[in-house]
Amino acid sequence: MVQVDISQLSTESNNWRELLRQFRDEFTKNETQLTKVASQSLSKEQLRDVEHFHNQFHIQLINIHDLKQAIKVHDRKMNFERTAFNGLVNEDSLARHESLLQEYRSLEQTLQDLRNEFNEFLERTP
Repeated sequence: MVQVDISQLSTESNNWRELLRQFRDEFTKNETQLTKVASQSLSKEQLRDVEHFHNQFHIQLINIHDLKQAIKVHDRKMNFERTAFNGLVNEDSLARHESLLQEYRSLEQTLQDLRNEFNEFLERTP
């Protein structure tokens, strides 16, 4: 067991989940925007792009959901440990927190890249 500030770890977890919710909301809106674009007369290349973005939004929304759930489970476990072990956290939980941080950062980069790619597509498409 290690002595760490569980409330700080919990706050970090909640911040990650909130930012993932914002991405989820943004990509849900982007899907609606994509549907509007797809209803226009498009070239074959533009249609391929529409299909690409449709697939990517679907995949990334699943990834967002899965990571949000993993963070939620982790946060609950840390809060249980805080109560059960007088404020101490299991070293495995601390390692899991670091692992989730890496997963979050990786997904965040992927989502930002997708956001930028989609915005460029919208600029090129009437």
